[in-house]
Amino acid sequence: MMTECGMGWRDIMSMAAGTVPRGNIGLVILVLLPFLMGAAVYGAGRAGSQKRAGRGISRAGRLLAVCAVTAELLLVLCLAGFYFRHFQGMEKMPEYSVPHICGLGLRFCMDGLRLICCVVSALMWFMTTLFAGEYFARRRHAERFYLFLLWTQGTVMGVFLSADLLTTFVFFELMSFTSYVWVAQEENVASLRAAETYLAVAVIGGMVLLMGIFLLYRELGTLEIAELARAAESLRDKRILYAAGTCMLVGFGAKAGAFPLHIWLPRAHPVAPAPASALLSGILTKTGIYGILILGSQLFHGDEKWGRLLLALGAVTMVLGAVLAVFSLDLKRTLACSTMSQIGFILVGVGMQGLAGEEKALAVHGTLLHMVSHSLIKLVLFMAAGVIYLNVHESDLNTLRGYGREKPLLKGIFLAGALSVSGVPLSAGYVSKTLLHESIVEYGGGGMFTILEWLFLISGGLTAAYMTKLFVAIFVEKNGDGARQASYEVKKGYWNPGTGFALTASAGILVLWGLAPGFTMDPVAWLGQGFMGLKESGEQVAFYSPGNLAGAVVSMGIGAAVYIVIVRGILMKTGTAPGESSALTGPVRRFFKWKQPGEYVNPWPAWLDLEELLYRPLLLSFLPLVWGILCRLLDSALDLTVILLRRTLYRDSPLPRERAEGNVMTAAAGHVLNGIQWLGNHTWKRRFPTRRDYVHLAAMKHARLKEDGFIIRRSLSFGLLLVCLGLGLTLLYILLG
Repeated sequence: MMTECGMGWRDIMSMAAGTVPRGNIGLVILVLLPFLMGAAVYGAGRAGSQKRAGRGISRAGRLLAVCAVTAELLLVLCLAGFYFRHFQGMEKMPEYSVPHICGLGLRFCMDGLRLICCVVSALMWFMTTLFAGEYFARRRHAERFYLFLLWTQGTVMGVFLSADLLTTFVFFELMSFTSYVWVAQEENVASLRAAETYLAVAVIGGMVLLMGIFLLYRELGTLEIAELARAAESLRDKRILYAAGTCMLVGFGAKAGAFPLHIWLPRAHPVAPAPASALLSGILTKTGIYGILILGSQLFHGDEKWGRLLLALGAVTMVLGAVLAVFSLDLKRTLACSTMSQIGFILVGVGMQGLAGEEKALAVHGTLLHMVSHSLIKLVLFMAAGVIYLNVHESDLNTLRGYGREKPLLKGIFLAGALSVSGVPLSAGYVSKTLLHESIVEYGGGGMFTILEWLFLISGGLTAAYMTKLFVAIFVEKNGDGARQASYEVKKGYWNPGTGFALTASAGILVLWGLAPGFTMDPVAWLGQGFMGLKESGEQVAFYSPGNLAGAVVSMGIGAAVYIVIVRGILMKTGTAPGESSALTGPVRRFFKWKQPGEYVNPWPAWLDLEELLYRPLLLSFLPLVWGILCRLLDSALDLTVILLRRTLYRDSPLPRERAEGNVMTAAAGHVLNGIQWLGNHTWKRRFPTRRDYVHLAAMKHARLKEDGFIIRRSLSFGLLLVCLGLGLTLLYILLG
């Protein structure tokens, strides 16, 4: 059965006191706990950082943060056990509501997909918080980062547990503002500019999302996610529904990093701290995918037009992200572009769900498993990149060359992530990509789907190429600077025990996740498929059949060709400086004997930047200019109309005694002052008489006061002052009344 309760602020206080009856209040605790613990961590960390002149965070603050994420992970696991025991397989979900907030209240619920997202989120926050202990050991404003780290966890849990779109929107927007601080953490020019881009995309996307929610509520009369499909089926004319869905797709797609709203991804990741980059890439993008799944699986369930739209967006995002990653020279930027490409793979899966019939299970399972796999992959890769940055303080690939040659454990961890994201057999990425590929192949259709299949395989090959580029440069080649290479090889202790555990455990989970898909991945896919409208699990897929292995072989072949021809042939300077040792040795060097390794280059045109080419000129220059001209023309047209009427139909008639300046009062006052002046000039001021026309001076003073009053009445500040005065009087009336 389903337990549903209404909860106000008094109930929250009684919940803290332990007096609330047993129910599903754990859903609310899951959201509130990070907010409460974040404030406590900030207070403890702030006190300790002041003692150390603002550097780092106190040991008590770090320990409290680890306790907070540990408690959140344990609570999620307890809720998972409670769900499996009482609610698995039931149509109605455990639910909890908080009324009277934002009008309709906030509603939370749990099902299989939401449970998977919460478990993965809690696990990633636990690992990144362990890693953040070393990363922020000596950095300024560390306590601020921990505060927004935990607050963002609360907002993410709120998004994943939301039972209606209003709750989704509230926590979606809160998440944008709390995660903004991650991007701006370093407070330099690059990070502030990237944070500006991130916030602009998030806010604009959020406003368009809200517009779509308004349209949807007006059309369907409900925002409850579980009721959307039933309400949409009764509509005959779906034009308004498509408009609402498109607006919401813009909002969710902006957070997911889908083309053409992906511009924040390559900007934010290189400047954000590595723990934040892992969460931005692994989890925050999945909140956008969660919203897109709501649209595709609930609102437009089985809609072919919607499915084709998502396929087109997914294909462009998938290919473009991979191409940008191949050209990139920055380690974290390459991983960010890789995230964009993998989001494209997921969008292709969501699109195939709207088209596939009997093969829908392939698309559903592939989408869900690739979401989980990508989160674990980026957790491993971004933390490994963070370890490298902590020791080198650079992310440029030419500077990092050769850093990991003598670090076998770090090399193995990075290799686990690289193989998985490339879709190499026996890895998690291979299983999820095989399911997605099979959904395209089994659907058939020729034409567009043949092109889509090849784009899928080519994108997989490009993924293998840019991950090979990263791995060879960092862990195989030698640095051109001999002294730098020697310093890399001498240093052995490159992480502390907490960081080592976080990376090793994360890589171990990723490897185990992909090695035995029948025991790990299949149960997770079956658990989450109900949200996407799938009742049956479908046929068991033979992942290592010759046909499925052939797709992986094709992608790997494309990747090898791209790496040899493009990366080694075009994206690297030819020749080696005299006396410089070759970066490759042994058989590898003989294989590349036609091409001595030089410096990596990026010939991608600098002007071909969508943000600088389109968005900033459009939003900051062109649109304000156009609107300014339009408003000025309208204002001038109104003035010209008034002048025309006054010169024709309403022409002023000259008054018999019209004054040249001033009015009766100024004239009277001026004559009085002129009389006093005449009397003074003939008596006490005879030696120094004055000659002023006080009638004119009084008229001028009156005109100046009149002009100042006119300006004040038209000013925004005066209007706001009157609004505040009115609100204050209203509040006073309410309080006294």
